[in-house]
Amino acid sequence: RFRIAGCSDSDGEDMYALDGEEKWYADFINKKGVEPLPSFIDHISYVEGTYESAESKQQTCRQNLKLRRKAMK
Repeated sequence: RFRIAGCSDSDGEDMYALDGEEKWYADFINKKGVEPLPSFIDHISYVEGTYESAESKQQTCRQNLKLRRKAMK
């Protein structure tokens, strides 16, 4: 299992993968979680609230980014 999460002032990423395949990602523009798996395989559904958790983590990430910038000056 693999997860990427990060942010910048204007963008963010939150994605889960397994065996090199993207299983879920947060689409922050359309405000929803996306499961980009083909229709011919069984889907691994993520629990309700996964997208909301990703949004919350983005806010925390941006706050931490501001604090780190201030500390580096």
